[in-house]
Amino acid sequence: QVQLVESGGGLVQPGGSLKLSCAASGFTLDFNAMGWFRQAPGKEREGILCIGRDDRTPHYADSVKGRFTMFRDGAKNTVYLEMYFLKPEDTAVYYCAAGYSSNCGLTTGEYIYYGQGTQVTVSS
Repeated sequence: QVQLVESGGGLVQPGGSLKLSCAASGFTLDFNAMGWFRQAPGKEREGILCIGRDDRTPHYADSVKGRFTMFRDGAKNTVYLEMYFLKPEDTAVYYCAAGYSSNCGLTTGEYIYYGQGTQVTVSS
């Protein structure tokens, strides 16, 4: 059974930083595609970052380019999302996602598994 468990969300001031973790079980993330999505109240789920099996660097949505990044730790079977220069509009529930493709994309249909999400609130 595949499980993805996110952690690390919370309240942060504008301009601050936060690091989210996504621990996978029942799924080897090094060999597959991983993505990060977010969903703000009243909005559709948005793909923001992903990394495919053979990618050396992640793919970014324009909304987070230059501020967010992600990386994998194969030994821990965990993927991380590092967020810098956070803005109030980054407030959302953040989800990690996993799929069996070697490539990755930023659309929800490309992933089979999602975590339960973790809330990130950017506010002063």
